[in-house]
Amino acid sequence: MTSHLFSPLALRGMTMPNRVAVAPMCQYSAVDGTVGDWHVMHLGSLALAGPGMLIIEATGVEAVGRISPGCTGLYSDQNEAAFARAIAFCRSVSDSPIGIQLGHAGRKASAHVPWHGGGSLAAAEGAWETSAPSAVPFTPAWHTPTVMDDAALTRVRDAFVAATLRAERLGLELIEVHAAHGYLLHQFLSPLSNRRDDAYGGDAEGRMRFPLEVFDAVRAAFPDDKPVTVRLSATDWVEGGWDVEQSIAFSDALKARGCDLIHVSSGGLSTDQKIEGGPGYQTDFASAIRHAVDIPVMAVGEIKSPIQAETIIRSGQADSVALAREMLSNPRWIWHAAQELGVTIPMIAQYARSNHGLDATTFEMR
Repeated sequence: MTSHLFSPLALRGMTMPNRVAVAPMCQYSAVDGTVGDWHVMHLGSLALAGPGMLIIEATGVEAVGRISPGCTGLYSDQNEAAFARAIAFCRSVSDSPIGIQLGHAGRKASAHVPWHGGGSLAAAEGAWETSAPSAVPFTPAWHTPTVMDDAALTRVRDAFVAATLRAERLGLELIEVHAAHGYLLHQFLSPLSNRRDDAYGGDAEGRMRFPLEVFDAVRAAFPDDKPVTVRLSATDWVEGGWDVEQSIAFSDALKARGCDLIHVSSGGLSTDQKIEGGPGYQTDFASAIRHAVDIPVMAVGEIKSPIQAETIIRSGQADSVALAREMLSNPRWIWHAAQELGVTIPMIAQYARSNHGLDATTFEMR
């Protein structure tokens, strides 16, 4: 059997050697946005097995755009230098392309890390002022965000550009603009969180305006031979909220502006969401966007087995799959998938004795 999962995927001048991406996963382990030893270990371990692409976690484009005090940022020279160290280590053990997800948390910023409850920080705990398209808090218990005026819109758009330029200096091959999971750009998209009556609100065209402006600015600042992708929540899972039809329209507008791939997730905007979970529960959304817009898509959500991932690609539901929790549980998932699907892949020499019959070529640390 020829494996579709282990076939290459070209996005502009970048080629994924296989169709498995490591999804961005917040670690809440940075200090003032700056990564340390944890990220060297975490990212290096995930890169080691040779994914098609490794996407660095949601990274704030400004300090107040971080979800929590432990979230990564790319807004200072210190942030950039620390990322350079982690990326260099990844490159010493893997040839996998590395991208970064750039985002802004908006009204969901200034939060505790998950293992401390995840709720909004109190003033005595170091809370900072948050901003959003409208003065609508995430929940009644959360802080009420400041409405973004024209100056704030310009500041955030410029912050995305500045972070993009830093990502290029770091030699990253891809940027993913985060417009999902209830964070700032998603807040603009959804009528549940965007109550504006100016050019950036109202109908779907108005609500899409600022996210599209951010995408345009990032695309213009990143080299033309490198891909820019967007992660979106295909639905809020709430009646009257953002939905698949609007996601298709947004994806169509992104394609016209040079977007290279849509990373399709869902939810995160409202605690009223009623998610119907299960194996591959979001792949139908990815498939709908892929076929309506004719744009490459990445599917994510309870994708666990190699056969399941192979079927998603082979059946045309998506062009790539992204794994998150499964990669944390089994960082060598790709080695096991190659063995199950009968594929020869590169494997680092130091671990070659663990291959248990895997047909692999070996390489040494660089």
